[in-house]
Amino acid sequence: MWFRLLPWEYAIRNLFRRPLRTSLTFVGLTTVIVLVFVVVGFIRGLEASLEVSGDPQTAIVFSLGMGENLEYSSIPMRTSDLVPASVAGIVERNGQKYVSPELYLGTQVTVDDSSSMGLVRGVTRSVLLVRNRVELESGDWPEPGEILIGEMVATKLGVDGRSLGVGDSLNFEDRDWTISGTFSAGGAAFESEIWCRLDELQQAMKRQDLSIVALTLNPNADFAELDLFCKERLDLELQAIRETEYYQSLQKDYQPIRWLSWLVVLLVAGAGVFGGLNTMYGSVVGRIAELATLQTIGFVRRAIVVSLIQEGVLLSAAASLLAAIISLTFVNGLAVRFTMGAFALRIDSTAVLTGCGVGLLLGLFGSIPPILKALRLPIVDGLKSV
Repeated sequence: MWFRLLPWEYAIRNLFRRPLRTSLTFVGLTTVIVLVFVVVGFIRGLEASLEVSGDPQTAIVFSLGMGENLEYSSIPMRTSDLVPASVAGIVERNGQKYVSPELYLGTQVTVDDSSSMGLVRGVTRSVLLVRNRVELESGDWPEPGEILIGEMVATKLGVDGRSLGVGDSLNFEDRDWTISGTFSAGGAAFESEIWCRLDELQQAMKRQDLSIVALTLNPNADFAELDLFCKERLDLELQAIRETEYYQSLQKDYQPIRWLSWLVVLLVAGAGVFGGLNTMYGSVVGRIAELATLQTIGFVRRAIVVSLIQEGVLLSAAASLLAAIISLTFVNGLAVRFTMGAFALRIDSTAVLTGCGVGLLLGLFGSIPPILKALRLPIVDGLKSV
């Protein structure tokens, strides 16, 4: 380098010369970066939940013109028999085809004295063939008057400070239901749902129809055949879509929310930059005489700028490291409610890189303006402030 730099340890020593100012700046940076981690974790968690919810071999048959609103779909009960009888390529094992008739709806669910909107799915045992990510974590398949709940149901219902498990009761559709077991689905949206026997939900709802028929196709099966069947049966008013395409369409619907979340990241980062600017202005103004002395003994302004930037970046790097540890320990996996149900915040490698990158940029851009302003002061005027 064509100009002499200040020693690296000079920047480190300066951080400890003003412990109170350094500590306050460190806490402020850490808080801002943790907030960035929370927002990025929200985005990553939402995306991950939608990505794992779809199976490329699963197709969904539902009402024509319903779009993504499966809870409003209504198709005849006989559809679950007509589809496997008319369409080839459906997976079959031991004489049983992988077809799941389902009734899906949103309804008011009461737990103790609190009531909230929940997602209920009426199913038969064949749902476990089609929804192959679902695993029973505790309890048994529901008997009459019983239900299965996903691991995120308590979060979806907003039951604060209480977990729901086998033996607890929920009330919906003017009936009390006993929890017979809990299930997981690899982070998929199903974990926010309450599952009960299809015939019992139909009886409670006084309905004899279905919302959807989900089926698993062979890897070499032609989806166009299923699509053609739906278009030919005008009397049934059906449409078919691959499950992956359905959840991709949901991702598009939630695109504005993701952009809004990134905007929040920018606003939080901007607030952190301005906070850093105020702190650095106070720090640099108090060192005008020191900076002038360094120039007097032969260090050029560029070398002083580099040293002061080192201080800001070192402090922000330490804050980023602490924020990452806090986020991985306390934020990662934290369950949050959402319109689609509930999902867990996800602090993955992308979130860590984003959060730490924002932290380093805070240290860099928060340091440069006050440093440049202080170094524009003539050396003679700086020495007079000694």
